[in-house]
Parts: sequence; structure tokens; C-alpha cells
Amino acid sequence: MTHRELLITVIIGGVFIVLGIIGFFWGRREESSYYGSVSERIDVREFLEHLPGRPEPGALRTGGLISIAVGIVLLLVCLGFYLRA
Repeated sequence: MTHRELLITVIIGGVFIVLGIIGFFWGRREESSYYGSVSERIDVREFLEHLPGRPEPGALRTGGLISIAVGIVLLLVCLGFYLRA
């Protein structure tokens, strides 16, 4: 791979990592804000039992972790090609 192709791979890996971090923390904030607003209501059963569960915050966190893993793999592959060349 040429240095230009390696640079493109590094940029894509960095974008995946940044988007993964944003998604992970967005999911954490979404979950805490939802359960924080529920705790202020009179009926706190949903707050105590977390039922029915909301899949959105968990999906954001999981997607963020997967994106971070993909970004790290891309950076490691790029490093391997760079050291080989």
C-alpha cells in the first residue's frame, strides 16, 4: 500500500473511533436523562424496575463499542502495512 492509501485508512479508523466514543457517551447520557426524568414522576415503578426496557441507549452504547473496535482494527492493519513496507 502506498503512503496515501495508508493515510486514508488511518483517517477512516480515526473517524470510526471518534464516532464510537460519541455514540457511547450519547447512549449513557440518553439513558441517565430518561431514568432521571422518570424518577421525578409519581409512578416510579418503571424507574425502579427499568421495565419496560428502552433499547435505544443500549444500542447506542453497543454500536459505539463496535465502532471503536473497528477503528482500532483499521489502525492496527494500517500499522502492520506501514511496518511491512
